[in-house]
Amino acid sequence: MSVLLPVPRITVLAGGVSSEREVSLGSGAAAAAALARLWPTRLLDVTAEALPAGLDPARDVVFSTLHGTFGEDGQMQRLLDDAGVVYAGCDAAASALTMDKAATKCAAGAAGVRVAADRLFPANDRPDAGSLIAALGTDRIVIKPNDQGSSVGLALPEGRAAIAAALDGLTPGNWIAEPRLVGRELSVGVLGGKAMGVVEIRPRSGVYDFASKYTKGATEYLAPAPLGETATIAVACAAEAAFAACRCRDYARVDFILISDFEFYLLEINTLPGMKETSLLPMSARCIGLDFTALVRELVQPAVRRFQETRPFVSS
Repeated sequence: MSVLLPVPRITVLAGGVSSEREVSLGSGAAAAAALARLWPTRLLDVTAEALPAGLDPARDVVFSTLHGTFGEDGQMQRLLDDAGVVYAGCDAAASALTMDKAATKCAAGAAGVRVAADRLFPANDRPDAGSLIAALGTDRIVIKPNDQGSSVGLALPEGRAAIAAALDGLTPGNWIAEPRLVGRELSVGVLGGKAMGVVEIRPRSGVYDFASKYTKGATEYLAPAPLGETATIAVACAAEAAFAACRCRDYARVDFILISDFEFYLLEINTLPGMKETSLLPMSARCIGLDFTALVRELVQPAVRRFQETRPFVSS
């Protein structure tokens, strides 16, 4: 008698309701095409803040490529948990934590990862320019939503007048302001708690904003980043420490800005990063010899094991 492990169907979730819907659709299509080489796979377009119809806890393992609100923030993960559906990636608590930039910095900073000073505030109770400059110690700052991705809403005002104008133009929500750090932008994929390759991001405009991320040719990527051994090891170790501090699971992408080999700062952790073949996480994976299909297999395999451990085996 032999025991056959149950083979799940991989259901890729894409689209969603956030400002990053179109980006997510691209990620979902690429991931689904690669996963279909490995498991029975289908792609579902999420169009509302609800579980898509037809998910079967006894059959489906979810691989989500939803970005932004109701994707990365723990809401979808909680619904999947409540429905008993196994999914790849971070659980609801880690997803909610890492979507909150200030909370992420607090957790990572407590673990010894260097983070920049910041000021967190809601748009309807925003500070004036003078008090923000005093709190951050500079009039060259970054203002961005505290709980959005893909550089949505990013502003880089310089000087009191520009800061005042940026504050006056904020839309409702929670915002975070930080000193503007000038250096080399780096991204590290973390798989199963271990750092993959370090990628350097060189936007031709000098600012890695939404346009630089999603306009062809607007940014140069170096994978692996041309760093010395000291900086490479230090950044990789910091990525692993941040991943662990935020209790991430399976995989994530951790971003930094490097001032010097011995000085770099955490920017954010992205638990559902872009999943096109040209996205940062796949670039990081290629640095350690994982092509796109091999990467998606590694991303989903832990969830498949969780599925198999909790479903009845089939005897033959």
